[in-house]
Amino acid sequence: MPKHKSVFVCQDCGYESNGWLGKCPACNNWNTFTEEIQSAGINSKKDSILFDVKPVNINDIQIESEERYLTGIKEMDRVLGGGIVKGSLVLVGGDPGIGKSTLILQICDTVKIDSKIIYVSGEESIKQIKIRADRLGVRNSNLLMVSETNFKAIEALSENENPALIIVDSIQTMFKDELSSAPGSVSQVREITSGLMRIAKTKNIAIFIVGHVTKEGALAGPRVLEHMVDTVLYFEGERHLSYRVLRAVKNRFGSTNEIGIFEMKDAGLIEVENPSMMMLSGRTESVPGSVIVSSLEGTRPMLIEIQALVCPTNFGMPRRMATGIDYNRITLLMAVLEKRVGMQLHNYDAYVNVVGGLKIDEPACDLGVVAAIASSFRNRPVDLSTVLIGEVGLTGEVRAINQIDKRVIEAARIGFKNCVVPAGNIKAIKQIKEIKDINIRPVENVVEALSILL
Repeated sequence: MPKHKSVFVCQDCGYESNGWLGKCPACNNWNTFTEEIQSAGINSKKDSILFDVKPVNINDIQIESEERYLTGIKEMDRVLGGGIVKGSLVLVGGDPGIGKSTLILQICDTVKIDSKIIYVSGEESIKQIKIRADRLGVRNSNLLMVSETNFKAIEALSENENPALIIVDSIQTMFKDELSSAPGSVSQVREITSGLMRIAKTKNIAIFIVGHVTKEGALAGPRVLEHMVDTVLYFEGERHLSYRVLRAVKNRFGSTNEIGIFEMKDAGLIEVENPSMMMLSGRTESVPGSVIVSSLEGTRPMLIEIQALVCPTNFGMPRRMATGIDYNRITLLMAVLEKRVGMQLHNYDAYVNVVGGLKIDEPACDLGVVAAIASSFRNRPVDLSTVLIGEVGLTGEVRAINQIDKRVIEAARIGFKNCVVPAGNIKAIKQIKEIKDINIRPVENVVEALSILL
């Protein structure tokens, strides 16, 4: 008989200990250890298995083209890198109520697959799923619904039905009989994900896993979960706002820089094919502190509005707040304004916001942030038809950025008349043939840029 031993496992990071600990030494979280029973086999020479493994020369390996299923949703195909790869394991995470199940159900209806699709739900009954399917207009005759939480049922379905796509909603509700821990625990999630990976690779079945997230916004369960799957998608956005952003943070079959933008409506998630117009809708005219920048998400250029509010402080220490952009970057750029431009901002509160709920992490928007703060400080509006592009250095210089052609072409397409760019990019801009009816204003430093804008 195999021996059984008790171990204590951290439910946040998967750290194992022989005894209970109040604070996890790996992730520093409190009261996260739970007791789990593990069986350990007796190690002996008889139990060892010798594998006849032969290495293959890299030049002898034949590569076959990846067969993909188009989802029928362009934004989803963009993020996945061109569609769903056969035999891939995709993890979709997001906050509760953000629309994960809605998106997956819509994919089941529009995906270009002639074989069976099995939707395994551990959270809802098949009647509840049917109600949502009717609201979304899902009528795919190849879609089969199952309400089950036992992993053996998924294995049996993959054998008997031979589907092309399996949906597991959600991974935290599934369990294995062999494990004594509760569903959603570290050991259950790890073992079930490993079993799903084995099914996907051996039977060449594409599998989608829906996962919960923690309060900090990370996927619940051990970090090894993200390393095991082929693709990790995050569905982001405020649940009380209509716009959602689908972002790939890991993708073995495509880029991790692409994003897909959706709008939540009564009929489900609707693709936003022109995000620039969405971000600029509702913009107020001739108001100080509002500028437009051109940001790049993967291969997609987007025009985004940045707002700044600068006002005298009532405290000894001025307040700084940033939403959608790095706080430390704001502090750095304000120091550049004080030192290189001479703006006395040490007695002023500053608030910077990226409109639309997006997050900007590229330095190409530095010039826009600087202009928005200066505009609010001087109480002078920036021209509505102007787009700002450029990285700002600590000496006040405006440095050249990459892929300037896509950014300028997007600004001209939307209808902007002026574009302030780094002087180092002017040579590349002159080679762009698609630019028409837009005035390019090259600048070398922040002082020169503000003299043009304000």
